Amino acid sequence: MKFAKLIASTALTLGLAGGAFAQEQSIIVQSTTSTANSGLYDYLLPIYTGESGITVNVVAVGTGQAIKNAENCDGDLLLVHAKPSEEKFVAAGFGTERTDLMYNDFVIVGPESDPAGVNGMDDVEAALTKISEAGALFASRGDDSGTHKKEVALWKAAGIDPTEASGEWYRETGSGMGATLNAGIGMGAYVMTDRATWISFQNKQDYAVEVEGDENLFNQYGVIPVNPEKCPSVKIDAAQDFADWLISDEGQKVIADYKVDGQQLFFPNAPKN
Repeated sequence: MKFAKLIASTALTLGLAGGAFAQEQSIIVQSTTSTANSGLYDYLLPIYTGESGITVNVVAVGTGQAIKNAENCDGDLLLVHAKPSEEKFVAAGFGTERTDLMYNDFVIVGPESDPAGVNGMDDVEAALTKISEAGALFASRGDDSGTHKKEVALWKAAGIDPTEASGEWYRETGSGMGATLNAGIGMGAYVMTDRATWISFQNKQDYAVEVEGDENLFNQYGVIPVNPEKCPSVKIDAAQDFADWLISDEGQKVIADYKVDGQQLFFPNAPKN
């Protein structure tokens, strides 16, 4: 009887330990929407999980919200695209270290009619000025996402405050990239989007890229493990493992290999060790 109790007790202990170990093998990534909308995670995560045994659960929201979620300890890793905000996150002690991961670029898309006459322009400030002067409709995410932060910075650089025309030619959706593209196309408005989302977007209708190629449209993504000193519940070992894999030669190759309709969506640029 004592032996049977010992066996049962040992089995229970092993079962609890196994359950705890299994639980440790999953992490939450607070992520920008573009990496999710583009299909990158659908391609990349099965490869990583197959090798590591770590399940990655992605919460895809605007960069601003992703950072807030991570500051509230609702995640183990941050993958976003607003470098000044990311650096502030690390400086405040919420992240252990920020590392460049990959990049693409932003573009402005618009209808075939091109009411502001910006098609083919590679000077984004000049293009925004023409859109403003023409009073042509422009749909903004207006959601503090990485894309919205970049858009606000570009308007400011052009010396324009579009919010003065809020509700007139400047329309703020407060929505994600896909929803804003749908809304913008529905009203015939120009929209700024990351190229990866645009390539993957299925409802283009008569829309095309109108403005591209300006170095100010560069779009850098970074990866940051959440600091366990601020968030004791963070699964730092698993989060660091995923971050290390993403910036490794293998992870960088997987990112480079992901294509939609033959087009590469993200270009890896993690620093070499």
